[in-house]
Amino acid sequence: MQYDDAERRDYLNILLERLREVSLSVLPITIIVVVLSLTVVPIESTLLIRFLIGALVVVMGLGIFLFGASLGVAPIGNLMGHALAGTNSPWIVGILGTLLGFLITIAEPDLQILAGQVRQASGGVVSNTLILVVVSAGVGIMVAIGLLRILYSKPLNIVFTLAYSFIFLLGLKTSEEFLAISVDASGATTGAMTTPFILALGYGVSQLKGGDTFEEDSFGLVGQASAGPIFAIMIMSALMGLRNIEGAADAFVPNVGVIGPYVRLLPQMMRDSVFTLAPLTILFLLFDWRVFKTNKRTRDSILKGLLYTFIGLTLFLTGVNGGFMEVGRYMGERIAISHTWLLPIIGFVLGMVVVLAEPAVYVLTEQIEEVTAGRIRRKVILIALSIGIALAVCMSMLRIMIPQLKLWHFLLPGFALGVLLSHLVPPIFVGIAFDAGGVASGPMTATFVLAFAQGAASSIPTASVMVDGFGVIAMVAMMPLVTIQTLGALVKLGERRALRRQVKEEGK
Repeated sequence: MQYDDAERRDYLNILLERLREVSLSVLPITIIVVVLSLTVVPIESTLLIRFLIGALVVVMGLGIFLFGASLGVAPIGNLMGHALAGTNSPWIVGILGTLLGFLITIAEPDLQILAGQVRQASGGVVSNTLILVVVSAGVGIMVAIGLLRILYSKPLNIVFTLAYSFIFLLGLKTSEEFLAISVDASGATTGAMTTPFILALGYGVSQLKGGDTFEEDSFGLVGQASAGPIFAIMIMSALMGLRNIEGAADAFVPNVGVIGPYVRLLPQMMRDSVFTLAPLTILFLLFDWRVFKTNKRTRDSILKGLLYTFIGLTLFLTGVNGGFMEVGRYMGERIAISHTWLLPIIGFVLGMVVVLAEPAVYVLTEQIEEVTAGRIRRKVILIALSIGIALAVCMSMLRIMIPQLKLWHFLLPGFALGVLLSHLVPPIFVGIAFDAGGVASGPMTATFVLAFAQGAASSIPTASVMVDGFGVIAMVAMMPLVTIQTLGALVKLGERRALRRQVKEEGK
């Protein structure tokens, strides 16, 4: 396909902007690692160099990935959304919504990282493929329910109340390790791949449907999708009798060499990327042939975007597994052994920097400002998120340190409060809060922060990697439900006070 000079400049600018966003996401963690290596946790030079190379590869990979997703994945989401909204059959919406949710989730980099972590922590008892398939199926079901909700104008808070009531009941019969994994999977599914696609899908359906609830309907689908993995993992553990897994966690063995680990990993990551992206590509080609009938220029642009997505995903996974995540686990181990009291402090700092620099968060906050015509400022949302996520990671470290603290001590009241607030705040804040819970736990949380937590759990005698090493993504996904809806409650209270003042002044 041929581009004119203006288009080339536009695409180059988009690519550079994505690389800039990702650089801002990775740079704070890189600085923290370097500072800690010079002060608290000395790191062998080979390992540190490999980490820095990994950070560079992660930046390049995730930047190219996001660029490709904006060209290929998001347009497919919009096309699918309009196609689904144009049908009168709830069966078609349900089946296609489930299929789309499944295919886009199985290609999510964050979920692939988490699946690998679960396999490693369980000593191979729980396989990567099992986690990927089960979680993707859960997302697919909830995407279908969410699309039907938009089409039939059902209240969002009712859907969340029913979904999380079901989850609470299942949680009573779910073992500790799978409670943590299920909610971690919820956060990991809504990352760089799924977020733009599901946002575009929901926006496309709500836009074509129109009506007075357009603003409210534009949000909430990501939050609904993120509920799917929770009950899917819980049901899987119950049906398969997976409780108190005794598989020995894989021993942490640092890679040897600087470049060698990346060279060895690259072919495997390419195969994994082909496997994850091929179904979505085939589905798009089939729908374009029979339904979309896009012109050659649009079709070629989308296919080129999918190619960039493949290249970016391959590089991202290679960088993460080659050295980036390895240092996160190493530092968690060392600090837990020699400076345990530092864990909550470092957790607070990590939580603040990962959310402020998370690309998916910027996608969401931009859409919030656009849809609300500037009434809800992105800076206000970012401040609320940063405070919430910092506290979430801090409390996760305290849970690893203190055996009496259990994950459900935080999640049960947190999600219950989130559901309660959904009935008290303006509807748009409900959708924003649950969407934010999904997007806040992005690539940096699923890679470095999760690895850091597992390293800490492996070095504290009273902690378990399988139980305490997971749950940090869950905490990160839960806190925005409380902080954003609390913000919504304050906004509502402020509007009521302003109205009372206005009425009082007019009465004079």
